[in-house]
Amino acid sequence: MTDTTAPAFNILRVYLKDASLEQPNSPEILSTTEQPSVEIQLGVGVQNIAEGQVEVTVQATVTSRMGDKTLFLVEAKQAGIFQVKNIPDEQMGPLLGIACPQIVYPYLRGNLADLIQRAGFPPVHLTEVNFQAIYQQQLEQQAPGQ
Repeated sequence: MTDTTAPAFNILRVYLKDASLEQPNSPEILSTTEQPSVEIQLGVGVQNIAEGQVEVTVQATVTSRMGDKTLFLVEAKQAGIFQVKNIPDEQMGPLLGIACPQIVYPYLRGNLADLIQRAGFPPVHLTEVNFQAIYQQQLEQQAPGQ
């Protein structure tokens, strides 16, 4: 007989939820020798999808520009479905805001680098992210309003 009250955390699936690539100024911008700038934005989303199942999404937007012209714009969402049962409430925030994004993020990094390289550009390798610091920052931003 299995214990139905025991805490459970399992990775059910990790998948690329969405990806897009735009090169609005190609091909003329590709012959420029100017060093491009790269801007990266990250976000984390959490959605309950069924009893005991949560989808955690890590989204990244990578924009590369040469002067005032966009070289490329890549957006991608990497998601994971996690089973979470009988987890104490005080542990759910860190689990969904830190642990799950840390599991999903390496897949996002690889998919972005591959997509950018397949578009004909040198790959952009996202650095490691401290999801604990991001989670703490989000808690601090919410605290004054409570």
